[in-house]
Amino acid sequence: MRYFDITGMNCAACSARVEKAVTSLEGVEICAVNLLTNSMGVEGSVTDAEIIKAVKKAGYGIAPKRDKEKGDSENALADNETPELKRRLMLSCGFLLVLMYISMGYNMWSLPLPEFFEKKTVFIAIAQMLLAGVVILINRKFYINGVKGIIKRAPNMDTLVAMGSFAAFAYSIGILISMWGNPHDSKHMLHELYFESSAMILVLITVGKMLEAKAKGKTTDAIRSLMSLAPKTATVIVDGKEKEVGIEEIKKGDIFVVKSGESIPVDGIVLEGSSAVNEAALTGESVPVDKEKGDEVKSATLNLSGFIKCRATRVGEDTTLAQIIRTVREAAATKAPVAKAADRVSGIFVPIVIGIAGITTGVWLICGESLGFSLARGISVLVISCPCALGLATPVAIMVGSGVGARNGILFKTAEALEMTGRAKVVALDKTGTITKGEPEVTDIITSDAVTESELMSLAVSIEKKSEHPLASAVVKRGYEDGVAEKETGDFEVLSGSGVRAKIDGKLVMAGNYKFVKMGAKIPDNLKKEADRLADEGKTPMFFASDGECVGIIAVADVIKSDSYKAILDLRDMGIHVVMLTGDNERTARAIGNTAGVSEVIAGLLPNEKEKAVAKLSGKGCVVMVGDGINDAPALVRADVGIAIGAGAEVAMDAADVVLMKSGLSDLAASIRLSKATLRNIHQNLFWAFLYNVICIPFAAGVFVPFIGIGINPMFGAAAMSISSFCVVSNALRLNFAKIHAKTFEKS
Repeated sequence: MRYFDITGMNCAACSARVEKAVTSLEGVEICAVNLLTNSMGVEGSVTDAEIIKAVKKAGYGIAPKRDKEKGDSENALADNETPELKRRLMLSCGFLLVLMYISMGYNMWSLPLPEFFEKKTVFIAIAQMLLAGVVILINRKFYINGVKGIIKRAPNMDTLVAMGSFAAFAYSIGILISMWGNPHDSKHMLHELYFESSAMILVLITVGKMLEAKAKGKTTDAIRSLMSLAPKTATVIVDGKEKEVGIEEIKKGDIFVVKSGESIPVDGIVLEGSSAVNEAALTGESVPVDKEKGDEVKSATLNLSGFIKCRATRVGEDTTLAQIIRTVREAAATKAPVAKAADRVSGIFVPIVIGIAGITTGVWLICGESLGFSLARGISVLVISCPCALGLATPVAIMVGSGVGARNGILFKTAEALEMTGRAKVVALDKTGTITKGEPEVTDIITSDAVTESELMSLAVSIEKKSEHPLASAVVKRGYEDGVAEKETGDFEVLSGSGVRAKIDGKLVMAGNYKFVKMGAKIPDNLKKEADRLADEGKTPMFFASDGECVGIIAVADVIKSDSYKAILDLRDMGIHVVMLTGDNERTARAIGNTAGVSEVIAGLLPNEKEKAVAKLSGKGCVVMVGDGINDAPALVRADVGIAIGAGAEVAMDAADVVLMKSGLSDLAASIRLSKATLRNIHQNLFWAFLYNVICIPFAAGVFVPFIGIGINPMFGAAAMSISSFCVVSNALRLNFAKIHAKTFEKS
């Protein structure tokens, strides 16, 4: 997807106009315009030149995002709008206060004015006109953008504001002319002037826009905080000496060192030394991770202790930190399905409001009301309507939700993924590497009466150390951890699919499955029963025999991760059907599934069959597939939402819609809770935006005046409009306090 900066957008009608212009181009597959970030993402065969031409024709500015601007410049996220609005507001308020004193202060409370005003009342009106004109000049941007919208046949929020303000100003000039021609009645006519309304509308809208801009700035706090973590310098080894260089000078393959207390500058592999590294900035996990030779380290993580020398593997835009930032920003640049209804309304909102304002004015005139009263009702309709609230309802929640996820090690690649994750009815979990560790471990050691546990392990390590089988590696690893003594082996032989045999201390030693070992040794019934029990638990029993006698069993299994049971329990408590998918045999799969606590087990699956299983599960509702391996990629793509475990294969992470940066399932339930909270927040925002307009527009039009005598003054309408957008953005910011991690459960 290609990204562009859009300038000149100020409401949902603008973003809808831009999106419509680009979508109509031949070759455009996806177009998403984000009002919050003033950006646009486009996918398809259309050229950049065609896109730029279409956007400019629609009346807006456009520039392609350069690579280094896509997710990495803190300046790109700086709030430049609030200071400008604050300056305009302060200037406007100075003149508005004088205007309000002359108009309302004199007319309503008889506050004193200079003597020449008392002698010539028309001068009061002229003073009001001049002061209002200055306020309009300061806030001319509303008029400029509003007129552009009309010229381009794309009226927007500024069009509504400008029309309301200008109508009040123009009507007041008409009254001023009448006062000049009828000086005897000029004092009474002062009450019909709306100069203060034309100025107050602009000031109140500016207040609202400033509050909105300030709140919008907070929605990108998560990204800015991630950017601030990136080290600015690194210590590299040049000609055997340490040299400090700018982070941008580091190249792939360079050797760099990190001392205790320093941040790791780029992704790399540890060559020397050991350390404890705090990776909380990337994964949300506060427990330090031990690093030694051969381990990966990631940019922006903190070296807590020790000295390590590393080789750079990913630099610049390829580092984990840069990818996280880019993912969060790209998610904010996309649109959630729930936003489509709001977009459709926003596209026709402003023309409808202008029509309602015109009808309102006309109806009141027909009913016999004065031009001033009728015009006031029409102006109120114009300034109280708020397309901004509709346009911001979804993107602000998506931006905040994505940021909260990033802080907790949960990366949503698109707005659609953030929405759909919370709709999950079925969660399909790959077994190996997702529920389990993916590495066999020794779980049980059972000896015959003839040997001790240490003697059995010594025999097992001696014969298995020459085998390349994963189960053999697990046995050898355990033996080394226990520090058992090795023995010399001779005549080593591997029998594929069965086991191994060799001579140790002049005796024939066999290791393998029951059928293989039984051919050359006697196996007691009690050991056979133990082997059956272990197999029922999903473990693989390995028999060991020496000189024709079975000396024991070592059971090996792919152990369930420490957080898997709790994570699965969390999902089931949320009413989600949890399914385990595996290529294991039914017996082993059932045992592991029971231990993990899943709702259903589907065993004996080939990689392509996992994809078919996910397709079949979709009949039960929205399916979330979680995996970590290359063989999981087809199933991840097939699912409504594909979630990859962060430590998994890159192919799986590329195919997934969501990435859990931690290597366990602990954040799976948290991602669903965050999605639900974000979707709930979007619904609240949309409900408020629609309800506000449905209620306020009739009030502004004066529908209830004949019944209860209540209408809305244009100035109050402008204040209400300002508050509505601010409320929507503020509500979205509440997501920062969402409790996405459930209470810890322990298996009893």
